[in-house]
Amino acid sequence: MAKACAKASVALLTLLLLAGCSRSRVIKVNVINNSPDTISNIIIDYPSATFGIHLLAAGKAFQYAIKPTENGALKIEFTNAQGKTKRFPGPAVRKDDEGTMEIRLTQDAAVADAKLQHT
Repeated sequence: MAKACAKASVALLTLLLLAGCSRSRVIKVNVINNSPDTISNIIIDYPSATFGIHLLAAGKAFQYAIKPTENGALKIEFTNAQGKTKRFPGPAVRKDDEGTMEIRLTQDAAVADAKLQHT
């Protein structure tokens, strides 16, 4: 009985250790306002989810981690200091991608640079 209990304990401990080895694959997104004025109502839409930033002051950055669960392209939208809504396509992401993405905003443009790995 003691041997069976010890074997079960070792099996349970091994299972718990292996479960802790899995990691979440995310893309770390850094949104940067490269303009001299505040940008507002920033929306980053990616397959299966969206995140937003109410205000991003000139020269400031905002970091956020996303986990795409579907394949598709990002959509970037914001309102510039003149109150005009701007929309731009972003890079494509795939389910289980991981890596980094930098989105640089000006009053009239959004440029994204993605360094992604698909696992």
